[in-house]
Amino acid sequence: MAHYLDPKNDLVFKRIFGEHPDLLISFLNALLPLEKDGFINSLEYLTPELVPDNPTKKFSIVDVRCKDKRGRYFIVEMQMEWNAAFLNRMVFNTSKVFVNQMVVNENYNSLSPVYSLGILNKNFETKTAEFYHRYRLQNPNNPDEILPGLEFVLLELPKFIPEKLADRKMAVLWLRFLKEVHEQNDQVSEELMENKEIRKAMDMCEKGGFTPEELALYEKYQDAIRTENAALETSMKEGEAKGLAEGLAKGLAEGLAKGEKEREELKQAIAESQQEIAELKRLLNKK
Repeated sequence: MAHYLDPKNDLVFKRIFGEHPDLLISFLNALLPLEKDGFINSLEYLTPELVPDNPTKKFSIVDVRCKDKRGRYFIVEMQMEWNAAFLNRMVFNTSKVFVNQMVVNENYNSLSPVYSLGILNKNFETKTAEFYHRYRLQNPNNPDEILPGLEFVLLELPKFIPEKLADRKMAVLWLRFLKEVHEQNDQVSEELMENKEIRKAMDMCEKGGFTPEELALYEKYQDAIRTENAALETSMKEGEAKGLAEGLAKGLAEGLAKGEKEREELKQAIAESQQEIAELKRLLNKK
């Protein structure tokens, strides 16, 4: 029985998509909103660096960058933990790739579009059940007016269910691969195994294919993510406890103030009643 490592881990993700362009092409064509005549046929990697330089860095982000024969640039980022800075980082890096295309004697017409695909292992958008988010520069008064150059796609893995992409089989298979393949699951769906591209990616995840040194890096990265998760959970619990305490204190103070006000109003009502009774007695005595 095969034992699989998590493909979302930096080392494994880059082995799959940073060393096998055919798998990256399939992945991008399946998940990006490209027209059929705009599918990627071939690509070249922009950076030779395929292993994590610092697997314990905070909010670790896995990224792979490439360029196709049409000159289009593609950035793929795998974010294990949600961080509000991730969106700004994504926009910054994508814009930087766009700007860095300019060299001496070239003009703006030579700039090629840059696509950024962010895969999040945590949810960030709580107001909708949608997991696929596409962003472009467009006129809010006329959505058909789009400024070319930058396009962003964010996917929230926890929200993904196959039924949401029933008409896009490869997208479903790739997202199921990322979501279902991990160390705790040795029984992988036959549907995944039957697809040659997914099967090849699965082979890249087999634990036996990694050296002891690589497995040590893998564990260090996983431990960093677990530590980060624990720190975030602790911070959230502390925030909730503080909020509860502040809420109780505020409620108690408001309750005491309200009670004091009600007591004063009761005293005043009693005093007014006593005055009315005294006045009635005086009138009766006159008779």
